[in-house]
Amino acid sequence: MPQKRSPRRGSLAFYPKKRAARIYPALSTYPQVDKPKFLDFAGYKAAMLHAILMDNRKGSPTFGQEIFRSVTVIECPPMKVLGIRAYRQTDRGLKVFNEKISEIEKNLDKVFKIRLIVSTQPKLSGIGKKTVELFETSMGGKDVKENFAFAKEWVNKEIAAKDVFKEGELVDVVAVTTGKGTAGPVKRFGVTIQSRHAKEKRRHVGTLGQERPGKVRPTVPMRGQLGFQTRTELNKRILKIGEKGEEITPKSGIRGYGLVKSNYILLEGSIPGPKKRLIRLRAAIRPSKVKLLVPEIREVVR
Repeated sequence: MPQKRSPRRGSLAFYPKKRAARIYPALSTYPQVDKPKFLDFAGYKAAMLHAILMDNRKGSPTFGQEIFRSVTVIECPPMKVLGIRAYRQTDRGLKVFNEKISEIEKNLDKVFKIRLIVSTQPKLSGIGKKTVELFETSMGGKDVKENFAFAKEWVNKEIAAKDVFKEGELVDVVAVTTGKGTAGPVKRFGVTIQSRHAKEKRRHVGTLGQERPGKVRPTVPMRGQLGFQTRTELNKRILKIGEKGEEITPKSGIRGYGLVKSNYILLEGSIPGPKKRLIRLRAAIRPSKVKLLVPEIREVVR
């Protein structure tokens, strides 16, 4: 009888599956933009709701009709700009040059890249958190002098979501997924459960590989970390950027989150991570043909 064969069920696209370095991600890649502008923002995942929209996508079978869509609420209190960080180019990549504005201004000819140091303001949100998150945010533009002048204007000021994105724009979502601890190969990779004849075990791999070379290859599905990994989802459309959280918050509050007290963003579809986790939103790096499509929201079902 021929041996039954099938492709592997577990994906190795994100291997190795190890824990993220911290609970909120760092961005290293941004789209190329000619003029100085903000390219990313951050907010706290609050809940998933449903929205009734008018389908304005040309060529869609439901064009001009009401459609039902799942949406994610991200509370986005303004971010505060704390300072500027300058980088210089070396043989081993970018190295921090200086963070003093006066020193940077004197040595702009040695600066290769300008970034802003920003912090979140969770006290303005509904999660009841005190500790802020600190991270870098990049800017568009190719001229260092223009970028420095742009960054200098925003020091000690607040950045709102409307200063970065527009309604109908595509963004990339970068977040740390929900942590699930240590899992076996069946749950982690979807391997087939063995029969009782297989070494009196069921939820294990039949073999760890061939005899030579005398080592276990990284492609062998084994137990290990599941979840709490940095993942990026491309081209999520912004349906709405609101300023009054009570518009979408039930009277009893959102279960597991509370009240949305600050600005918020409605994203079409789902995103990684649990509630209350910080989510990074970046300008789309590989946008589709329709980059801007402002939707008509009829109702948000709370």
